[in-house]
Amino acid sequence: MLSVSIALTMLLIVTWLLVGVTDRVVTRSQAQSAADAAALAGVADGERAAAEVAERNGAMLTSFVGDGEAVFVTVSIDGVRATARAERRLVPPDR
Repeated sequence: MLSVSIALTMLLIVTWLLVGVTDRVVTRSQAQSAADAAALAGVADGERAAAEVAERNGAMLTSFVGDGEAVFVTVSIDGVRATARAERRLVPPDR
């Protein structure tokens, strides 16, 4: 009986750890998507647009550095940070 209790306890601990890791991976993915979208918005329309897009994606813009041709952004979701860079440049169409 004691071994069954120990096995169930271990199973619960492993399940709890897996759920925690999975949640962290999902949050990291969401943060990266929000950073990518915010960087694209920022290079097109500036810091205000980057902040709005980050918020719509459930993130907070924590850093925005732009030089007119490229932007670097950092966003945060539940303490998980992600960064992204976007660059404005014209690419000629394929012929």
